[in-house]
Amino acid sequence: MNLHHIDFFYFLGIGGIGMSSLARYFHIMGKTVYGYDKNRTYLTKQLEKEGISIHYHNDVKSIPQWIRSEKCMIVYTPAIPFWNPQWKFLKKNGKHIKKRSQVLSLVTQHSICIAIGGAHGKTTTCSLLAHILYIAGIKFTAFIGGISKNYQSNLILNGENFFLVEADEFDHSFLHLSPNISCITSFDQDHVDIYPEKTSLQKAYINFLKKTKKPYKKILLCKEQKTYPINNAIYYSVGEKNHYYSDCIFMENNKWYFDFHTPEKTWKSLPLPIPGMHNIKNTTAALAISDCLKIHPSKIRKALYSFKGIERRFSIHYQSNGKIYIDDYAHHPTEIKELIHTIRTCYPKQKILGIFQPHLFSRTKFFEHSFAKSLEKLDFLILLDIYPSREDQNNHPTIDSNRLLKTINMSETKKEISRMYEVLDRLEYKNFDILITIGAGDIDKLIFPIQRWLRNKYG
Repeated sequence: MNLHHIDFFYFLGIGGIGMSSLARYFHIMGKTVYGYDKNRTYLTKQLEKEGISIHYHNDVKSIPQWIRSEKCMIVYTPAIPFWNPQWKFLKKNGKHIKKRSQVLSLVTQHSICIAIGGAHGKTTTCSLLAHILYIAGIKFTAFIGGISKNYQSNLILNGENFFLVEADEFDHSFLHLSPNISCITSFDQDHVDIYPEKTSLQKAYINFLKKTKKPYKKILLCKEQKTYPINNAIYYSVGEKNHYYSDCIFMENNKWYFDFHTPEKTWKSLPLPIPGMHNIKNTTAALAISDCLKIHPSKIRKALYSFKGIERRFSIHYQSNGKIYIDDYAHHPTEIKELIHTIRTCYPKQKILGIFQPHLFSRTKFFEHSFAKSLEKLDFLILLDIYPSREDQNNHPTIDSNRLLKTINMSETKKEISRMYEVLDRLEYKNFDILITIGAGDIDKLIFPIQRWLRNKYG
């Protein structure tokens, strides 16, 4: 399908991080972009400021008449429930209806495509690589699964010789892509509603990697994936020799540094832009791809020093009078474990209070004991209700936050349940040095209220 023949785009679920970057792209390309989402958020407000029309009503009367046109494409996210009135109407009346991943495939099909996948780390890897490409002066467009602090957007538009995208495994979305360079940052079971067995997830990843094509046709895998039946793969690791690897990690004045090894040379004492051993692995992936693209080391080093990170990835929102507030998107037990470990490494002997909002009933139930083990690494815990997203609680009657709280092996004085609106009141009685908000739902609504509360209380 030729996107040049499409003049109108209607996004069903425009507020999603992946949907909004595509909406921004087509808006900048001069197309008429309209969208629906159930809630007005900071991101949708930004889209509206940029000139994109958005409405927040389920009724079909809000849908423009031009959605029936042959020149209109309807883009939807799989997170939209089947019973949504607009979705029912659009399926009946729309001419061209595509999933976000299908549209992303159409956008990238005639350029060199770099796709970053994996259960954890793909947004950090993609954002850092995008910054490296920008500093190197390469003409590229990046669709990022988070808001880059350097560019204050999830879309970086700097030409179209290359496209850099995140390969999302949810709903098998990444199988629509045919990248020239593909990378899997980690393999860990997730999206259990789609992949109930780990073998089915592994099969999907392998099918994605097999779609890597010429020119380039490079596949980069972290060392844990050496069991994959992929020929001529390029492996990277931390602390273990591979095609590409990082080692000699040290901290100085609370900043992290490491050495990076290519097949031909070693780059000494590179700065790690975001703390954590997991981010050394993410950075190693970005540097390996950069080396495959023959980007000069001086440009890479400059990018590492100037990279500001991604919103909601170890984002420090307050640091004063012995108190630190960090917000993070972690929503998988492995991610939470790594987050807490990184904080312990950076700030040893500090008391950590975590506010965690579980994301999805299916994920919480499947990883109940793993979540408990990760959250037990905190000194204190405030547990919020499960954020349902696309799921209906009636279909998951056996799991809730009360059950998860009972599974967590902490004393009753150190863990508790709270509603979102009660959090600030509960903080008044807490003794902590570091506060973390954790989760992928709408827990980010607490960021500004907590910031304000900390400033008023501690200056």
